[in-house]
Amino acid sequence: MSPATLFTPHRLGGLTLPNRVVMAPMTRVRAAAGGLATASMATYYAQRATAGLIVSEGVQPSLLGQSNPGTPGLHTDEQTASWRQVTDAVHANGGRIFAQLMHGGRVSHPDTTGLVPVGPSAVPAEGSVFTPSGPQPAPVPRALTTEEVPEQAASYGQAARRAAEAGFDGVELHGANGYLISQFLSSNANLRTDRYGGPIAHRIRFAVEAAEAAVDVIGADRTGIRLSPGGTFWGVRDSEVPELYAALLAELARLGLAYVHLEATAPEEVLLGLRRAWPGTLVVNPTVPMGAKVTGRDDADRWLGLGADLIGFGRAFLANPDLVERLRTGVPLAPHDEATFYTGGDAGYLTYPSYAYTA
Repeated sequence: MSPATLFTPHRLGGLTLPNRVVMAPMTRVRAAAGGLATASMATYYAQRATAGLIVSEGVQPSLLGQSNPGTPGLHTDEQTASWRQVTDAVHANGGRIFAQLMHGGRVSHPDTTGLVPVGPSAVPAEGSVFTPSGPQPAPVPRALTTEEVPEQAASYGQAARRAAEAGFDGVELHGANGYLISQFLSSNANLRTDRYGGPIAHRIRFAVEAAEAAVDVIGADRTGIRLSPGGTFWGVRDSEVPELYAALLAELARLGLAYVHLEATAPEEVLLGLRRAWPGTLVVNPTVPMGAKVTGRDDADRWLGLGADLIGFGRAFLANPDLVERLRTGVPLAPHDEATFYTGGDAGYLTYPSYAYTA
């Protein structure tokens, strides 16, 4: 049997992906008031529907879970209905799309939500958070009580139900990059002494309960999770990284999730150990999010050779709506304009053209 290439189909739950290129989730802060998806968002994702799988930008599962202004939600009827134009457009162009469910936890601000952010402990994130009036120091979150934690885990299931109603093919839980699930995994953001803090078996509990909530509603074959082992986004620190994530993957394997999506935030030998520990589909982002390097074909081929099943591409997809074809043919990738990542409007969003061939 020939080894898989970036353009070999792959079976993911009930879906057949025509290639192994995944559009990674990327915040673009272009939602309308009330966290509604827009016609421009439908065009943006439809332009990139040749990806084997699209994972949407982070979508808050509740108002309390909103991290940044201008991001979309999946916790009201209006939000749910607004996403249908996006999923319909992607499907009309032959694509598949999962919604990334992102609860910001302590990475939020009252000026954004009107609510005091929550976290596993009253420990603020490092750095400034985005607010409607510009960056502000991260506030001290309110520590969730033991009785409140299951409510936050359940919010992922409630949003997963809405995602299915909106036409998404599945959901990805954002368990990476210093947001709420990552905060519970962390040994410095999570100082709890109850069943959700302390030893590894307790620190992974919230992630498992959040995954269970989604699985119970839409099924394991439509549920994935993204993780950043050893990552230090927003000041989180993980102790015992190989042991922590191996224990988490063992519990997630019991649930039979569709995939695990790993960021290259740990040494390669740690990531390879997690590949061996995970029996299902593995998505790998070969380069650190927002790092100096943009993932390219060589990175993808290398990680497919190391055992990844699917490869996540982030910034390369922003300026290259036809990224799959460019990777297939080897034509140059267009550079992205970082100044337009979060500015709103269609410039730097819908204005990147496909490759222009010359005679």
